[in-house]
Amino acid sequence: MKYMLIMRATAAALEASAEMDFEEIINQMGAYNESMMKAGVLLGGEGLTDPAEGFVVDFDAETPVVTDGPYGEVHELFNGFWLIQVSSREEAAEWASRAPLGPGSKLEVRRVAGDEDFADYADNEYVVKEKSWREELGTV
Repeated sequence: MKYMLIMRATAAALEASAEMDFEEIINQMGAYNESMMKAGVLLGGEGLTDPAEGFVVDFDAETPVVTDGPYGEVHELFNGFWLIQVSSREEAAEWASRAPLGPGSKLEVRRVAGDEDFADYADNEYVVKEKSWREELGTV
């Protein structure tokens, strides 16, 4: 099963991390990533830039509206993610619990939908295409 670990932080956590040595943060994250690589569970992961560099596309209007960041409350934003392949929900929780994050930080852990979630639609043109696209991209 694939799970996405979505990194979230409060204003207090962001303030605390600003006081930390950035190289130490890199080293802690690097060691965590390396442990997942060695265990064979890490599929990918990235940190995200400041929300001020981002934007939101809002589909409430007839024509989508693009709004520059920053946007939303700090606790609504996510700062990065990991994508892992594990055997169970419990194993995903175990890996999430090991993340080098401090007080005020949270990881939202969500299972990534798999082929089994679309079994009733296995003949759907786009469900079939999605499988071949994943093979093409090497993300099976």
